[in-house]
Amino acid sequence: MSDIEFDQQHYISFRDFLERACGIVLGENKQYLVRSRLTPLVKQFSCSTINALIDSVLKGNRQLQTAAIEAMTTNETLWFRDEYPFKLLENPLLSLFSAQNRRLRVWSAACSSGQEAYSIAMTILNFKKNHTNSFRAGIDIIGTDISDEMLQRCRTAEYDPLAISRGLPAKFKTDFFDPADNNKLKLKRSITDLTQFKSFNLLDSYTSLGKFDIIFCRNVLIYFSADVKKQILQKIAACLQDDGILFLGASESLSGLTDKFNMVRCSPGLYYVKKPI
Repeated sequence: MSDIEFDQQHYISFRDFLERACGIVLGENKQYLVRSRLTPLVKQFSCSTINALIDSVLKGNRQLQTAAIEAMTTNETLWFRDEYPFKLLENPLLSLFSAQNRRLRVWSAACSSGQEAYSIAMTILNFKKNHTNSFRAGIDIIGTDISDEMLQRCRTAEYDPLAISRGLPAKFKTDFFDPADNNKLKLKRSITDLTQFKSFNLLDSYTSLGKFDIIFCRNVLIYFSADVKKQILQKIAACLQDDGILFLGASESLSGLTDKFNMVRCSPGLYYVKKPI
């Protein structure tokens, strides 16, 4: 057995650990994925094999557990992903919420390297240009992720040309970024001042997060079992204001998981509104 191979029992044990720790469900035949994600950690943590690394994870090595979870977390993201949620946010949702004359609170769950949370911020500031008296009570955009590495990228708010090229409109590049070192662009304070980022596991209690008007939980539920999806949606509903808004990913659905939301179909796209209690 080579140093990058591992046996079926270790795969099953690691798969069970991952589901307990963060809810991610791996199928029966994802050994290749685990191998590719964990192999760099074998050298980094001076383990002899992936089997040995998994043994350390299962014995409670917290540093290795954190590294393994981060390695297995998919951090695929881009600016204004799927476009329609941000168009719907700008019109009609921001108009509806601005009429309520209260602080606007938005949550970007599993925010990865920050593009979604910052796309929300840019959308809101673009709206405020044409509605100068809107949201005078303030705006809070909270981004959460399980990965400390991703959260550090969020807080640094610097992006290389490849990341910038993935979905960012040229106008927003001009309006909301300044040049930084190493050919990167850094978001302006007008954007970063609206946002804060926190470490958060979607399996944990949501009480500390407070109440939100809008929640983006997009392309996240696909990684969880049906039971975990139900638990997460129950907690999301509980931390939404009455008539609060939920956005899911384009391929995700609430069908068979919860009855706490009404679907609103738009052209294009859709969102969910929390049912009044």
